[in-house]
Amino acid sequence: MYDKGRAWIELDINNLNNNVNEFKRVLPKGCELMPAIKANAYGHGLVETAEALNKMEIYHFCVAEISEGIRLRKAGVKGEILILGYTHLSNINLVKKYDLTQTVIDYRYASSLDECKLNIKVHIKIDTGMHRLGEHFENITNIIRILSFKNIDVKGVFSHLCVSDSIDKKDIEFTKLQINHFNNIVKVLKENGYTNLKFHIQGSYGVLNYPDLKYDYARVGIALYGVLSKKSDKIKLDLDLKPVLSLKARVEVVRELMKNETVGYGLDFKAEKKCKIAVVSIGYADGISRKLSNNNGFVLINGIKVPIIARICMDQLFIDVSKVDDVKRDDEVVFIGQSGNEEISAEDMANNLDTITNEILSRLGERLKRIYKV
Repeated sequence: MYDKGRAWIELDINNLNNNVNEFKRVLPKGCELMPAIKANAYGHGLVETAEALNKMEIYHFCVAEISEGIRLRKAGVKGEILILGYTHLSNINLVKKYDLTQTVIDYRYASSLDECKLNIKVHIKIDTGMHRLGEHFENITNIIRILSFKNIDVKGVFSHLCVSDSIDKKDIEFTKLQINHFNNIVKVLKENGYTNLKFHIQGSYGVLNYPDLKYDYARVGIALYGVLSKKSDKIKLDLDLKPVLSLKARVEVVRELMKNETVGYGLDFKAEKKCKIAVVSIGYADGISRKLSNNNGFVLINGIKVPIIARICMDQLFIDVSKVDDVKRDDEVVFIGQSGNEEISAEDMANNLDTITNEILSRLGERLKRIYKV
C-alpha cells in the first residue's frame, strides 16, 4: 500500500536526534533524559519513537498508562518504562510480567500494591502543589512508610511542576515553592538513608526555564519533538530545537464554483464570486479540529497559503485555491510543515485554536500513516 496515498505524517528522525543532543548538552552531569512518549509520543508514534530513542542510547521512558508500556515491551523496546498514571489492581500482574515501573499515586495505593505481593518496581509521586496525583509533601511519615513496604521495590521519587512554562512573577514564585517542597523531601529521605533513589521533577519547561536544577532524570515531552506548547511562550534557555513532525494530505477533487453556489454541510460557505476550490483527503476523524472551519485555518499548497473554507467533514475538508495555479488531483497539501518558502508550525495551528501544541499533536489520529525519515 502506498503510504502517502491519502493523509500522512512525516517524522524527521535527524531532527529528533538533534533535539536529544541539545537537551543532553544542557542537562547537568548525572541527569539523564526520560522522554515522555505518552499519547502515542505526542502523535509521533509510540513504538517507532521509542525505537529511535533506543538507538540514540536513551533507556528511560515515561508513559501515561499500562497499555502503552505493554506495547513498547512487545515491540522489544529496552530500558525503564515508568507508568505515570493509575493502574487498576487487577492489572498489576501485567506490570510485573512486562517489567514496567508503576507510579505510587498516594499512600493507600501503595498499601494496596504492597498487598499484591508482586514486588513490582515503583516511583513515588509527591504532590507539591498541583493537587492531581501524589502523596502530599507534608505527609513525610507516610512517604517513609511507603519506602518501608516489603512487597514493592521503590526506585524513585518525583513530582511535577505545573506552571514552569510561565515566567510571570507569581508563577515563578509558585514553581520555586514546589521545588523547595520537593527538595525538602529529597533531603529528609537522604538523611534517612535512602540514597539510591532516582529523583526527578522537571518536564520540558522545567529544563528550559530552570536549567540549574540537578536531579537524576528530566522528563522532557513536547520540546523533545521540537515545538513549544505555545508560540508566545518565553524561555530562558536558547536551544536549537527542530520540529520533528509534518502533517500532509492530498487534493482529491478540484472544482469551479459560480457566484452564490454553496459548499459543504450547513451551506456555510457561499461563493461571493466565481472561485476555485479543492477537496482535501483529511478531516476531523484524523485530528483536524472543526474549529478550523470557515476561514479559521490555513494550509499550504504549491508554496502558497490558502484558507480552509466551509465546515470540516469527518474525512474531507475544503480549501479555496483560487489564487493557486495548476492545482490538480494528488497535489500535496501541508497542514503542519513547509511548502516552498512558506511554513505553518504546530504552534501556528494551536494559536489559531486557542490551545496548545500538546493537544494538537496528541489528537492526530491512527489513520494517519507515520513515515519516518532518517
